Amino acid sequence: MRAGDLGVPFRLPLLILGFASLAAGVLAGLARLGWSVPSPMAQLMLLHGPLMVSGFLGTVIGLERAVAMGRRWAYAGPLLTGLGSAAILAGFPPLLGAIAMSAGSLVLFVGTTMIMLRQRELFMLTMALGALSWLAGNLLWMAGATVQEVVALWINFLLLTIAGERLELSRFLPPSPGAKKVFAVILAALLAGSLLSATGVGVILYGAGLLGLALWLLRQDIARRTVKARGLTRFIAVCLLSGYAWLAVGSVTLLAAGSLAGMAYDAVLHAILIGFVFSMVFGHAAVIFPAVVRVKMPYHWSFYLPLLVLHASLLVRLAGDALALSDLRSLGGLLNAVALLLFIVSTVSSVIRGFRAGRASHEAASVAG
Repeated sequence: MRAGDLGVPFRLPLLILGFASLAAGVLAGLARLGWSVPSPMAQLMLLHGPLMVSGFLGTVIGLERAVAMGRRWAYAGPLLTGLGSAAILAGFPPLLGAIAMSAGSLVLFVGTTMIMLRQRELFMLTMALGALSWLAGNLLWMAGATVQEVVALWINFLLLTIAGERLELSRFLPPSPGAKKVFAVILAALLAGSLLSATGVGVILYGAGLLGLALWLLRQDIARRTVKARGLTRFIAVCLLSGYAWLAVGSVTLLAAGSLAGMAYDAVLHAILIGFVFSMVFGHAAVIFPAVVRVKMPYHWSFYLPLLVLHASLLVRLAGDALALSDLRSLGGLLNAVALLLFIVSTVSSVIRGFRAGRASHEAASVAG
């Protein structure tokens, strides 16, 4: 551990806060779909989005960034977003949670900008713009804007964070100068489209940006080559490529609908936020969690089970949206939750296997010594 960093005992509570937000966000989402959930969670129906985006994903991303920076002050970001979510779950006014989440996103933006000023690269600019989008969305939500009015900015945060990280890894297979220019145009379309998402022109611009990003990543990402490998490397590549496919589905749906309203709203958001984003989460969990909490997560073929259920559940949900069948959409939502539960079980199982393997190795070394 680097001097000035925080140890695992201090990081683990932040991760727990994030997963508490995930559990609450999933239950609130199920309540929105008509499923019976505990009353306190049902009362959070309108806060499903903030809990999932800022409470869970924002906290986990902020924690991962803080670990990468190795500076104690950077941990204030995930601490604030986690506490903001905890305040909402404890029954405090949502405004208090929004203030804390906005402050947490400000910390991430400052930290990412500081790194960008040292590393003047396109991938760092992309991640900084993602953090700025999250901050802007949180500030607007805090000021009274609806989730629907800021959701494009929140999506930008996740898209640009992931795209920036993939662009950073592309140094091993660098895109051409022309490809980088295309990426910059896509970036501009996403930023402009998110700011104009309430207008028809903005929706078209944003949809085109989403589709452009999906196609760009499918073409440029090193996952096209690593999918031919084995084990964890192949699993990560499968997660990435399938996630890009869902991003393309979400963008085409948005362009076809022409607005973020009605069933199209559900289809677009969940194709991107569940299909794309959680495919990335599933794929990188075995890399991120060991780095954050210092545990081993050996690869196992069962890693594919949550991913398969995730994709199947989305097919059911989007079919319900397309056919205007609310029961089918609700079933797809329930299966979304099952996929996330399987992911948690798979992660815990892998950690246990890693612990047992480490203990067995230590005992064998003791006997040999």
